[in-house]
Amino acid sequence: MSMISASARIHPSAVVEDGAVIGENVVVGPFSHVGPRVVLKDNVELISHAVVSGNTEIGKGCRIFPMAVIGGVSQSLHEAGEDSSLTIGDNCTMREGVTMNTGTRGGGGKTVVGDNCLFLANSHVAHDCQLGSHIIMSNNVMLAGHVQVADRAILGGGCAVHQFTRIGRQAFIGGLSAVNYDVIPFGMLNGNPGLLGGLNVVGMTRAGIDRATIHIVRRAFKKIFEGEANVRANAAAIRDEFADCPEAMEIIDFITADSDRAISSPFRRKG
Repeated sequence: MSMISASARIHPSAVVEDGAVIGENVVVGPFSHVGPRVVLKDNVELISHAVVSGNTEIGKGCRIFPMAVIGGVSQSLHEAGEDSSLTIGDNCTMREGVTMNTGTRGGGGKTVVGDNCLFLANSHVAHDCQLGSHIIMSNNVMLAGHVQVADRAILGGGCAVHQFTRIGRQAFIGGLSAVNYDVIPFGMLNGNPGLLGGLNVVGMTRAGIDRATIHIVRRAFKKIFEGEANVRANAAAIRDEFADCPEAMEIIDFITADSDRAISSPFRRKG
């Protein structure tokens, strides 16, 4: 039996399957379909023709536009119908045609999206992705499985991100870019193949990072990517020098962390 709040508004043409949990002031618009394991928290709106399926939880205040399919089974070749989930935080917007898949056993079984994210038309979040908060994915952005995207990253329209890739906090990915390797926090990447073009200085400034700190981070960036050794060795070598700058240390820690992918750099195949 479904648990539907008395304040919820469900259009007569919508289908809410037995078992679904529908919160206060939820709106389920015409021709939408809500599966039996779905939780829609307070003030969620399915505008029309939207599908929410699987073991999926949608946070408070989210809006889902027509033709979006949220919580679909993964497209992994190893998909075997195992139990998995999708969790989306509060105040996210999923525009027309957005698709988000649940996880897989091999990837931990969970796809997770943070709060206040914006997914523009036809963008895709694949199985086992881990997304932070305040992320913007523009039209037709494609995330392959197991991708990690940190807070406040912006991904330009039509870019494609290789599976297992990490994108650091406040990174900016230009439209139509092919993201084959990890992108450092505050990095700006463009092209196919994607090359690191420098720091997202505009984003850093908007985040309240002062000019003096940006200059320090620029100096660290230069030592990491123009040093004599490889990128990871260069980053490890300057750790003590930049220990007093949290933003530089965030980049250094990101580079020296374990990863399945190389690090994107300004130079092809150097990393």
